[in-house]
Amino acid sequence: MERDLSKLSIDRASREKRGPNTRVIVIAAAAVVVVVIVVLAVAFGRRTAEVTLAPAREAVTSRAAVLNASGYVTPQRRSTVSAKVTGKIKEVLIDEGMQVAAGQVLARLDDVDAVAALRSAEADRAVAAASLDDLDVRLANARRTLERNRGLREGQYVSEQVLDDSETQVESLEAQTSLAKERINASSRSVDVARQNVENCTIRAPFDGIIVSKDAQPGEMVSPISAGGGYTRTGIATVVDMSSLEVEVDVGESYIARVTPGQRVETVLDAYPDWRIPSSVRTVIPTADRQKATVKVRIRFDALDPRILPDMGVKVSFLESAPDSSAASAVLVPRDAVRRDGEQPYIFLIQDGRLERRAVRTGRERGPDIEVVAGLRPGEQVVTAPREGLSEGQRVAARK
Repeated sequence: MERDLSKLSIDRASREKRGPNTRVIVIAAAAVVVVVIVVLAVAFGRRTAEVTLAPAREAVTSRAAVLNASGYVTPQRRSTVSAKVTGKIKEVLIDEGMQVAAGQVLARLDDVDAVAALRSAEADRAVAAASLDDLDVRLANARRTLERNRGLREGQYVSEQVLDDSETQVESLEAQTSLAKERINASSRSVDVARQNVENCTIRAPFDGIIVSKDAQPGEMVSPISAGGGYTRTGIATVVDMSSLEVEVDVGESYIARVTPGQRVETVLDAYPDWRIPSSVRTVIPTADRQKATVKVRIRFDALDPRILPDMGVKVSFLESAPDSSAASAVLVPRDAVRRDGEQPYIFLIQDGRLERRAVRTGRERGPDIEVVAGLRPGEQVVTAPREGLSEGQRVAARK
């Protein structure tokens, strides 16, 4: 069958009629896209950036050492406790490392002999007191006899000799009474001495401290003086007042002019080489050792620590005088807070919610920090992050 291809022609009038409407739609769609892009750009342009802040800290200016020395930790108060009397130790109530208080009992000696002497002294005092009672009775009777003889003498019933004998008897008994009272007083003193001897058998701590050495055991003899031969102890324990610890160093007399009372010192214990302990000179002993050509200096710790122990070895650095307080002090900020525009360093701060750029002058680096010697005050908050994409006047908020 033969087809009629003449009917397949395009209607040009109809295409020209639809052409303008299509162009309008395309133009409108393009306009919408442009508006959306502009809105998004404005929205993202007005978005508040979040930044990280860090405070500027006042830098502690380090001082140079003018002199180095070595010495030992020593306590101002250290006591080797002994007994006041010679005796055998009955019990020891302490051990090394024990904290003791002033007056606390450390040990006791055998007090059998001392207690017996006390009982004897008390008995002598009782006898003296009993004799005084007898004399009081006899004296009262003699005084009554004297009064009767005086009356009889007035009536001429007794002789003058009888009256004189009565007066002599009264005076004799009064003298004996006074002597008996003195004997009682002496007996009381003997009792006090005997009681003190009993008390001396109890050894007490002289002050608050820690027992660092236990030197005697029950059954050993102890004496306040050395008996020789090594069989008699002269001390029972050693007590140290840990609150009185200080450092003692010998400084060569050629350098002692560099040391003054109150001077700042850095102390380092040999046991803790990375621990620098702030200290100061307490006193310079006003005499020199002619054999060693040194002068003894005592150094006080600013604060004590349980790690500091007596007789530890130390090294000390005597520091130079403090810098002039009128000089401007530097501040420390994290190194990533300092940015550079060529050779000029600057930092960002926040002012009324927007970035403020401020030129600064930097100093030395100290680990993760850097000194700012001009342009910044302690306490001001500087921007540390982000490092890129920030500009002056940009609206920002501190990251929480």
